[in-house]
Amino acid sequence: MRILSPAISQLARLRMGRIAYFMQYPVQVQQQVFQNLISAAQYTEFGKQYGFSKIYKIDEYKQRVPIHTYDTIKPYIQRTMEGQQNVLWNTPIKWFAKSSGTTADKSKFIPVTVESLDECHYRSGRDVISLYYNNFPDSDVFTGKSLVIGGSHQVNKLSENSDSYFGDLSAVMLQNMPFYGNMIRTPDLEIALMDEWEEKIERMANAVIHENVTSIAGVPTWTIVLIKRIFELTGTDNLADVWPNLELYMHGGVSFTPYREQFRKLIRKPLMHYQETYNASEGFFAAQDVIGEDGLLLFLNHGIFYEFMPMEELGKDEPRTLQLQEVELGKNYALVISTNGGLWRYMVGDTIQFTSLLPYRIKVSGRTKSFINAFGEEVIVENSDTAIAKAAEATGAVVNDYTAAPVYFSDHGNGGHEWLVEFEVAPDDINRFTTVMDNTLKAINSDYEAKRYKDIALHMPLIHVLPAGTFCEFLKSKGKLGGQHKVPRLNNDRNYLEEILKFAADNMNA
Repeated sequence: MRILSPAISQLARLRMGRIAYFMQYPVQVQQQVFQNLISAAQYTEFGKQYGFSKIYKIDEYKQRVPIHTYDTIKPYIQRTMEGQQNVLWNTPIKWFAKSSGTTADKSKFIPVTVESLDECHYRSGRDVISLYYNNFPDSDVFTGKSLVIGGSHQVNKLSENSDSYFGDLSAVMLQNMPFYGNMIRTPDLEIALMDEWEEKIERMANAVIHENVTSIAGVPTWTIVLIKRIFELTGTDNLADVWPNLELYMHGGVSFTPYREQFRKLIRKPLMHYQETYNASEGFFAAQDVIGEDGLLLFLNHGIFYEFMPMEELGKDEPRTLQLQEVELGKNYALVISTNGGLWRYMVGDTIQFTSLLPYRIKVSGRTKSFINAFGEEVIVENSDTAIAKAAEATGAVVNDYTAAPVYFSDHGNGGHEWLVEFEVAPDDINRFTTVMDNTLKAINSDYEAKRYKDIALHMPLIHVLPAGTFCEFLKSKGKLGGQHKVPRLNNDRNYLEEILKFAADNMNA
């Protein structure tokens, strides 16, 4: 591997010229991306429906094509999954990335084209490494292997008669990865694509402890689970003892803030670097270009045309969107994309803020809906409302209100969700209420189900029963009783939940 390292690192550095170009000419590059997308799809069914052949300007595109969510673009995707082609994109679509989060469905299936793999996901992966080398020119990251911790779904056929496949994005990428990519990653594909997580963690830990791992890529949740198993096998509590040449952890998918200090304890090494990426099933959007500083460089030449919807436009019949040259620092925008994967004016569900306008850097500020995604579980209000209703029905309870937040990983145990529930009529058995709620969440959200599997990542939900009237009194104490003010159902941090818990405790002691 050391023989290949100089050549690979030189290629990574050469890529910086192309990155510098879209950093210097962002508006012009996005205009070209837009023209390429419209031209490619003008004879697809979607392109014909909205008159792509007559669209020459971005404003015309906005006037002709409405904003789409997964639910509104789903009929086109469904037909593509059934084998019809040239519906959303002009080349055959045989791969679909399975995920959940911004839809009432248990799972959503995002088309993955050859172009989106090559020009978006793989190109972005190369750019991440180029940006890292630009920060650390003397890096030896390619003298060893990259430990890739994939997702929770094996690649599967859509049906016996279908020539199409689905899996989570990481599985689709691993299955289609060029040969040189597989030369520098570990573990073997057979292990990486396993979907039984208990066995997968065990086999992965045993397979990689003797490798020379120099970088790790994966979501924090499963990475921590794997590291703890490696500690059990090796008898150490410092990953640097197992892999002394480890220097980079590439993370994304969930906020790294709650995990940062824990990783510093797990990997006690002065020259350990952490690089954040923003990679979703819909596209690879951004990555840190200055390691150690906030803000992710927006990838502008990767087959994605961006629009940014001001938050006050959400919910309008014809919402206004902005282009790069119109955005402002520090304001929340809903991210809207058109891609070479066949998504058109598609609202991802994330909200972002710009941290820099020269070059364009962003940070993920939240979701367009209330949610919990501390561990990649993507629980939305539609999920939690359904689960609460099922649990109440099963136990004869009547729920007044509730709120929930994550319990983060600690030295004492795995993560989980903590719920504050106020009942009008208490359940006949609070344990059964919790079980039904948990089982319902697993049934309607595949990402939550994967994280809850055998308590490997998430433990059983913890429910606190609040005295009747607590939420009302809390809002009153904040001067927010009535009107549009209400208790947020789901929170991706613990601030709100801790505040209510303290309020309830103070009232009990008064």
